[in-house]
Amino acid sequence: MSESTYDLLVIGGGPGGYVCAIRAAQLGLKVACVEKRDGLGGTCLNIGCIPSKALLQASEKYEEAQHQLADFGVKTGKVSLDLKTMMAHKDSTVEANVKGVEFLFKKNKIDWLKGEGRIVGVGEVSVGDKVYKAKNIVIATGSTHTDLPGITVDEQQVVSSTGALELPKVPKQLVVIGGGVIGLELGSVWQRLGAEVTVVEFLDRLVPTSDGELSKAFLRILKKQGMKFKLKTKVTGAKVAKSGVTLTVEPAAGGAAEEIKADVVLVSIGRRAYTDNLGLDKVGVEVSERGLVKTDAQFRTNVAGIYAIGDVITGPMLAHKAEEEGVALAEQLAGKVGHVNYETVPSIVYTWPELASVGRTEEELKAAGLAYKIGKFNFSANGRARAMLATEGFVKILADANSDRILGAHIIGPEAGNLLHEVVVAMEFGGSAEDLARSFHGHPTLNEVVKEAALAVDKRAIHA
Repeated sequence: MSESTYDLLVIGGGPGGYVCAIRAAQLGLKVACVEKRDGLGGTCLNIGCIPSKALLQASEKYEEAQHQLADFGVKTGKVSLDLKTMMAHKDSTVEANVKGVEFLFKKNKIDWLKGEGRIVGVGEVSVGDKVYKAKNIVIATGSTHTDLPGITVDEQQVVSSTGALELPKVPKQLVVIGGGVIGLELGSVWQRLGAEVTVVEFLDRLVPTSDGELSKAFLRILKKQGMKFKLKTKVTGAKVAKSGVTLTVEPAAGGAAEEIKADVVLVSIGRRAYTDNLGLDKVGVEVSERGLVKTDAQFRTNVAGIYAIGDVITGPMLAHKAEEEGVALAEQLAGKVGHVNYETVPSIVYTWPELASVGRTEEELKAAGLAYKIGKFNFSANGRARAMLATEGFVKILADANSDRILGAHIIGPEAGNLLHEVVVAMEFGGSAEDLARSFHGHPTLNEVVKEAALAVDKRAIHA
């Protein structure tokens, strides 16, 4: 076996891992990154965030051409779907992003160790038949889909999010098990392209971590778009045949079972940390009951020199959360002060309209016994939204009743994911609702809805 020594060796080339590697290299460390996929970027770039957004964007264009352009006075002929070209667009988008990361590795002189990494001792990682030594090891292996007991994912008729990105044709009937972010996004894609979509959710609401008022509005809007829902319902079995899949479902609280038939079933009930075959038990790295790697505030495990970031540790499984942890850890290892403010991690659902949140929900504030004020403003009262024929939804800002400090913001509406970030920045600097309200907002823009919601916290919205 040959040996090489690095200051930092990162296991996993996803958003957390590759960003950690790049930042560490920028700070002068000798860095290697282990990745077993053919391309860098992890789940996000290869089979997650990026390809799903490519299909979401393409399917929105298709629906717009079919149903919405005429309202703007743009008349088209018969609109048809070229799924092969749409999938090619998705694949080329993925390839461009993956190649971009490869370029950044070369630019920053980071060694890509291709293969499956395994910790074989303190400061030692094997990749294939080689062992590499490192002063510091970072576990950044991300997450994978969670299986539903009794249902086998074959990626043909019963698919995970990976299979849902590769369907060869539009299913007539698609059942999505799980009313979370991934299921609703991919369900939206195939519904726009012609599928009848039914979402089965065990809980009584969609996107259960979101603010309750947004969740209710979201359900109403998606129903209006034609998506069907079975809330407070559990799946107890599945029969797969050439003709399709038959699911057995029943009320979560108990009751009579019924059957639902589908061409394709998407299992999207969450994700779990991917720590298989890493050798954690061999070196004694502690893992929680949920399979998450235990770390302290500096991302240190209980074993000296071994760290973990991203989906394998506690917190939301989001690419941007992993990225910030990667940067903070790299800076700490280089002798600087790295920090992540978990109070300002944004969460976005890229359906239409989008759902975007940061900070506390109203339910969380009530549970904590905190006094708060609410400011809310509807897109229907915004000039730019009217011009766009995109008036569904609202902005909701929650501020401390005494200090006026922004505690949370929740948006459902057009470009919600983009609009949220001015609130994220304000919260990062401890800003108040009044700070937002007194800041210039160009006219006419959708951002004015954020300003009006901030004004509404003090009951002084201008256009309400």
